[in-house]
Amino acid sequence: MNAMNDPQRAVLARLSQEFGAMSAQMARVSATLNELNLTQGAPPPPAPQPTPMPYWQPPPPAYAPPRPAPPPVKVGDPDRGWIGKALAVAGVGVTLIGVVLLLVLAAQAGLLRPELRVAAGGVLGAVLVGIGIRVHARPGGRVGAIALSATGIAALYMDVMAVTTIYHWVVAPVALVIGAVVGGGGLSLARRWNSEQLAVLVLVPLLVLAPVITDGVTLLLIGFMIALSAAALLIQIGRDWLWMHAARTAAVTLPLFIALLAGHFGSTADTGLLGAATGIAALLSIVSALLLLPSTANRAWMAVVTVGGLVPVLVAGIAVDRWLAVLLAGAVSVFLLAIVLVADRLPGVEGVVAQVWSAASAAAALVAITVAFDGEVAAPVLLALGAMVALTGRRDVVARWAATGLGSVGALMFFGHAPDILADGWRLTVAAAVSTLVGSVVLVVWAATVAWAFRTGWVAAALVSVYAVTVFSVTAGVLIGGPEKGFLAGHMAATICWIGLAAGLFAIGQRAGGLVLTSAAMAKLFLFDLGTLDGIFRVVAFIVVGLVLLAMGTRYARSLAARRDEADSESGQQSPLAPC
Repeated sequence: MNAMNDPQRAVLARLSQEFGAMSAQMARVSATLNELNLTQGAPPPPAPQPTPMPYWQPPPPAYAPPRPAPPPVKVGDPDRGWIGKALAVAGVGVTLIGVVLLLVLAAQAGLLRPELRVAAGGVLGAVLVGIGIRVHARPGGRVGAIALSATGIAALYMDVMAVTTIYHWVVAPVALVIGAVVGGGGLSLARRWNSEQLAVLVLVPLLVLAPVITDGVTLLLIGFMIALSAAALLIQIGRDWLWMHAARTAAVTLPLFIALLAGHFGSTADTGLLGAATGIAALLSIVSALLLLPSTANRAWMAVVTVGGLVPVLVAGIAVDRWLAVLLAGAVSVFLLAIVLVADRLPGVEGVVAQVWSAASAAAALVAITVAFDGEVAAPVLLALGAMVALTGRRDVVARWAATGLGSVGALMFFGHAPDILADGWRLTVAAAVSTLVGSVVLVVWAATVAWAFRTGWVAAALVSVYAVTVFSVTAGVLIGGPEKGFLAGHMAATICWIGLAAGLFAIGQRAGGLVLTSAAMAKLFLFDLGTLDGIFRVVAFIVVGLVLLAMGTRYARSLAARRDEADSESGQQSPLAPC
């Protein structure tokens, strides 16, 4: 389209000026009419809005970012909100101490009748819960409602405990059921109000004050805390309340741990029931985690807190019967391992939770084995278990490290008594000899499987294997040939095995390991065998080691020459100056 010429532009400019003048005149007329209508009390008519021509519209203003809205006006000082919460928490503690004084000290001093004391505690708890519910319905009453309700629920629970432990009006099984109903019903407010603080404010004070009601940490107190924890679990399902889970776990774990320590130092508590309580607590901890993991955002800490609930089972051997402790630790190990094996089918378990529980399963197995057997038997069992874990779980990093840990403990136990065999073979008993032979074999298997699982550490595995072979040779020699000739023959065989292993490392390309092992074999030959062995044993050791060294040197020289020839031929084929 051709550009517009100057006469046309001039005509358009005059038209635009005339429209502008008409628009200004209409605006003056509209203002005059508005004054007339306002004088007569009539509403002003809508003024016509002139439409400017697009050709003469002014350019749009430059873009300016919007200014942030001013902050809303806050009523009061938000930084002082913690003061109300602190006062509320202090009120919970002080009031519950008063309830304890009412139920315990008043009974000791003979103040009021028992019925009045119990009734007063129950009425106080119920009234506090009722007031808390009413306060919660008012604006700004949430903090006070939580504190009042927590105090009332804890007071009612301690009242039930006092009825059972102080006055013996209700038998223990019935009291545990009543306590679970009271605790669960009261904590239902926490779910209704979506308040984790309410549950924590009930559980933590009970953990401190409940032993005063029961006159110490007793089996009945442990039963009450387990019942409360189980009831609180039903309230917690579907909520991401990690602190409540930690409080529930501590409410059971800490009394159990104290009871186990008391049993270790001579308490008269029934160790069978105490062991059963540790098993129930461990089962409750694991089941709780399985139910709560799908709704939590912090699965790692949930798994760690759950393992904390297993501590009483792992230390139960300090107070309960030995085989009961073994059964409990073994059952926990197997149960956790079964969960880990099907972790991909359980919501929330796969990943970090499975890794944490795998380590816990290995720890429980370690406890079970060390409690069940002494060092001479526990060492080969741990080594065999470590080799099995390394073989089956070579693709999982936790399984590899668990195998390393189990085998390392077993190896330390094995090393603890093996030096006596190497120096004093004539004191070896048949039972110790059998354990040593088995331990030597599984030590070699464990070292090889761990190195294979990690795909590294072959030199360390070779050194461990050399030590195990030496112990095996000396032990077998003593069993077969007696403490004199058999001891010397065993050391001779050990030296020959050392140089044989070195040759094997050279054969598979492990040159560094082969050199280290060859040096060790030579050192043993000249520093120990030369002065200790006599007669034919010394002769055989030196001749066999020398022949093996000659064969190793010849083979290595031939392989080196073959590699040089191959390299020369390849460089000759690739050279551009090579003759055709």
